[in-house]
Amino acid sequence: MAERQINPFLKSALEFGPVLGFFVAYLLLKDESFLIAGRAYEGFIVVTAGFIPVMLACTGLLWRLTGHLSRMQIVTAVLIVVFGGLSVWLNDERFFKMKPTLIYLLFGTALLAGLLRGESWLRSVMEGMMPLQHDGWMILTKRVTAFFFGLALLNEIVWRTLSTETWVYFKTFGLPAGVFVFFLLQSGLFKRYALEAEPGAPE
Repeated sequence: MAERQINPFLKSALEFGPVLGFFVAYLLLKDESFLIAGRAYEGFIVVTAGFIPVMLACTGLLWRLTGHLSRMQIVTAVLIVVFGGLSVWLNDERFFKMKPTLIYLLFGTALLAGLLRGESWLRSVMEGMMPLQHDGWMILTKRVTAFFFGLALLNEIVWRTLSTETWVYFKTFGLPAGVFVFFLLQSGLFKRYALEAEPGAPE
């Protein structure tokens, strides 16, 4: 089924709104402690418990409006439920902090498996956004694979060595900024391996 187009601002709100909501809620509740069913929960755990249904609701609404979810969106939603749920159930924030590591490792490993078969599985996901020659896709896929593994390692270093507040800032702003800068730096590759328009094709 082809993806239905929706207002780009609405799409961005559904994709990034829950993350920004998590960030704001954490800042408001980070120093609070809540007694629930006789058990004390820190603000981070309470915010995580609220984030899970909000993220799932936004993901479900996005699917209903567009008729499409990417593999990354589906895997991310599953990992949020699993690791966020473990954090809340065990009252241990470490599981939720591991989630980005698992996401980047999974997709890095998937791209690596495609490369070992001489294929770019990144192409099947992003071809509509940036048509490239085969060699361009292979180079980009190698770079993205290394980048994902690097982000997984970086997330582990940050959450294991720095404060929870620092990790929240890193997760909310650092990781998205890193992805943005990475693709910005690929502009030379995009120009070099861009597919030329066919003669007579509309520009």
